[in-house]
Amino acid sequence: MTYVYLLRSESHPDQTYIGFTRDLRTRLAAHNAGLGKHTAKHRPWHLVTYVAFSNPSRSLAFEAYLKSHSGIAFARKRLW
Repeated sequence: MTYVYLLRSESHPDQTYIGFTRDLRTRLAAHNAGLGKHTAKHRPWHLVTYVAFSNPSRSLAFEAYLKSHSGIAFARKRLW
């Protein structure tokens, strides 16, 4: 399984992050340990939503969509 996940900063609620991983628990722990370049300064993070995929290419496509203009609008309305 692969996952597309949405995080929100607990210390800066306006800061969000969308990512892709094969191991959700380990990846969230890495973000909260400061190991992510884009997430280190807004720790701690909490998981808002995740979507599981059996096909890795579909999960990467969904992550890219969520980062697009129309995907941002969809995520605001349905996922955050």
